[in-house]
Amino acid sequence: MSTPSPLSAAPGLPREVALLERWAGGSPRSPLQCNQRHESDAELIRLPGSPSVLALTTDAISEEIESGLYADPYLIGWMTVMVNASDLAAVGAAPLGILLNQTLPADLRDHDLDALQRGIRDACTVCGLPVLGGDTNVGARLHMGACAVGLIADGRLLTRRGARPGDRLFASGPLGLGGAFALARLLRPNVAPPPFQPASRLGEGQIVRRFATCCMDTSDGAIATLDELSRVSGVGFGLHAAEEILHPAALGAARAAGLPPWFMLAGPHGEFELLFTIPEPAITAFRAEAGAARWEPKEIGVVSAQSEMRVLANGRWLRLDTRAVRDAYAEAGGDPRAYLARLVTINATMTPADTP
Repeated sequence: MSTPSPLSAAPGLPREVALLERWAGGSPRSPLQCNQRHESDAELIRLPGSPSVLALTTDAISEEIESGLYADPYLIGWMTVMVNASDLAAVGAAPLGILLNQTLPADLRDHDLDALQRGIRDACTVCGLPVLGGDTNVGARLHMGACAVGLIADGRLLTRRGARPGDRLFASGPLGLGGAFALARLLRPNVAPPPFQPASRLGEGQIVRRFATCCMDTSDGAIATLDELSRVSGVGFGLHAAEEILHPAALGAARAAGLPPWFMLAGPHGEFELLFTIPEPAITAFRAEAGAARWEPKEIGVVSAQSEMRVLANGRWLRLDTRAVRDAYAEAGGDPRAYLARLVTINATMTPADTP
């Protein structure tokens, strides 16, 4: 989930990016680091004397526990691994291993601890991420984090930068399931959430790296992801109708709640799919390799020269302010109902746009 912050966004920067710049802007950087800040989901470090690149990422499950979004110990353990594995997938790295950081309450029940560790083990098995080590502490609240390590043996980089007008926009699978899950957990407690146990796209990411011009995962929602890709690459997107790209459970959740379908793409909690762009000349070869792997990526739009998002809704193109959507959760102070009210306002003020 995106982190609500009292920091006012600097001009042209999303709130989250502005906060990270404030924290890390003066920090020393390694001369071996290939990516700039915010440029990739994992940090990319060139190994001296080798063409290989090490991919490193760290992420935690904290806000999701505090908000009540994740309450099942098994899911908490599973997602501790998956949020980190997804970052490796987004840079096309082959997994090497994971280090775990756990702060466990002293009163954590034995069966909850067993479920938590089982979720970790199952996710590590699915991802091919052996546990290399880590740190375990006792504290007042449950906090889970990890650092995942991957390898890009040939050194060919895949980052968030590089999309060009005319490239096709793809998703690794249907979108919106994370939004539907969050809607039920945080706003509709009497409605059963859709099943949610995402698997990282590690194998798919390694295929994507050979063809794509940019890539990022949808951990904070698809619209926030597209806003960042747009900002970093200096392009815009024309997005197909939400009804065509949403997971069936997400579309059903939007309709049941009486919400515009695109709300399921808004985040701030995503479904951990990959969004990536493929240049037109590479489409045929990319589809062939994906098919050989029994994977069917979903084409969801096109890259445009204008730095704005245009979405197809009810047969017409509309402009969507992705920055306003991305910042809405922080501006609402992390309150889900106030956040939803902001989305309703954004929806009401969308203006017609030309075909992308």
